[in-house]
Amino acid sequence: MTVLLISALVVIYSKYYSRLLFIKIQEQERALDQYEVEWGQLQLELTTLTEENRVELVARKNLKLRVPLREKIVYIKP
Repeated sequence: MTVLLISALVVIYSKYYSRLLFIKIQEQERALDQYEVEWGQLQLELTTLTEENRVELVARKNLKLRVPLREKIVYIKP
């Protein structure tokens, strides 16, 4: 009789423990999904910030730089 009771308690505990593990796995999967979304956003931002066009626009707007005239460019041979 005690063996049956102990066996039933072990089954109940193992079921409870498996549910706890399942909940933790679900939480980790949600966190992973959020990290993947954030990673995609960061990749997109990196692509946008490294575009040559953007660098030129910032240089013109914020630094008031402009492309020199062709005849003003001096090429130096190594």
